[in-house]
Amino acid sequence: MNVLNRIKSPLASAEVKVYAAISGVVVLLMMVFGLVMRMTQGQMLPIEPGLFYQLMTAHGIGMVAIAGLGGSAVMWHFLGKYVNLRAGFAWANLAFFLAGVVLVLGGIFVGGFAAAWTFLYPLPANGMGMWGRHAAAAYMGGVLLVGVGMLLFYLEAARAIIQQYGSFAKSLGWHFLKSGQDAPPATVIASSVVTIINILAILVGAVILSMMLINLYVPEIAIHPLLAKNLIFLFGHVFINSTIYMAVIAVYEILPQYTGRTWKVYKPFVWAWSATCLMVLTVYPHHLLMDFAQPLWMHIMGQIISYTSSLPVLALTLTATLGMIYRSNIKWDLTSALLVLSIFGWSAGVIPAVIDGTIAVNQVMHNTLWVPGHFHLYLLLGCMAMILAFINWLSNQEKAQGFSALDKAMLWTFAISAFTYALIFLMSGQASVPRRMAVHLPQWVWYSQAASLFAAGVVLSSMVIVVRALAGIIKPVKPA
Repeated sequence: MNVLNRIKSPLASAEVKVYAAISGVVVLLMMVFGLVMRMTQGQMLPIEPGLFYQLMTAHGIGMVAIAGLGGSAVMWHFLGKYVNLRAGFAWANLAFFLAGVVLVLGGIFVGGFAAAWTFLYPLPANGMGMWGRHAAAAYMGGVLLVGVGMLLFYLEAARAIIQQYGSFAKSLGWHFLKSGQDAPPATVIASSVVTIINILAILVGAVILSMMLINLYVPEIAIHPLLAKNLIFLFGHVFINSTIYMAVIAVYEILPQYTGRTWKVYKPFVWAWSATCLMVLTVYPHHLLMDFAQPLWMHIMGQIISYTSSLPVLALTLTATLGMIYRSNIKWDLTSALLVLSIFGWSAGVIPAVIDGTIAVNQVMHNTLWVPGHFHLYLLLGCMAMILAFINWLSNQEKAQGFSALDKAMLWTFAISAFTYALIFLMSGQASVPRRMAVHLPQWVWYSQAASLFAAGVVLSSMVIVVRALAGIIKPVKPA
């Protein structure tokens, strides 16, 4: 095999195992937060609205951050098989991540910050007695620290990729489009795209967070609200999108080991990832369709790219996955089943997102529970299924295992519960139930009560999967 295609094949390093373990634990905690919120909306659990909005803020930013960390574990592990990554940068990222988490949680649960994970300007500076500027500063400073750590992570990835391949043009496979030879592995192409978009997005996020931190203490230095919103959504939307583009590397690398087939890179695959590199940076204006002052061309761009941005990579990954498992005598276990499930979740989650990206629909649906429906479908059954599969695979020493009755029960419980949970969100949005509301009208309460039942199923099944996987990850490897 060409040295550019695979230079080493180690088992998971210590930093990858720590990333995976932390991701599993925090995912469970965030799921519990989500369950508590749905039970509160369903009048099943008496929680003060102030605490509800704190939990909502922690749940939102926590899921974004931990999806990023879990995806980073996947990317670091597999990219490290093709390029030389220095472990110190992974540990540095983790140190910044944990320090940022402490600040964020302090700002929320000690300082009372509850302005949602998007921290839209000028809300953080106007706590209306619920929180002070120090709490807002702790929150935004914590997010900034997490961003600094992730920036170090991606800069190291960029250095290693360029050192190995000479340029991003080669690691993206552009030479392959001309010559048809020496295509980089799918993992390297995906990692290159994620590295490029996230370096840009995190730098943008650092700019707006720094500006808002200054504004907290020097209010005379004002920020244009629409500019701030554009920068915040460019940062946040790109980062959360990138989590599944990192996590899907697990499908590219692990699934072939179950089917006995290789994941081949064709020219459409290269074109798709290159197009995604541009589109994921320009799709976020669909979150600003109701901002009448936004330039018209950005509204048009947001709607058009909302229709197209997810299709190239998803369509090719979906068809390639189906082709890989068709008549392959695939070895089914919890890992392979979760990986195949994740492609369904990703595909299904895109549909309500595209619907919401239509201006006529967006005007009446965007501030309803339709939007949490689409991203819970996308994240739970897509990104989280990939990360859970990766954690489980690590725990089994990167080998296929048997498919026990408990494994099958937890898989089906997770799949049915997560899908139905997201579907109830979509039904609530269709009924015009608003987002981000601690208290619902009587006619809306049953939606939350039903959702709570399936949320409990998600928590239970995920807990069993994660706890069993953690036992395997922590257990020392016996020498061969």
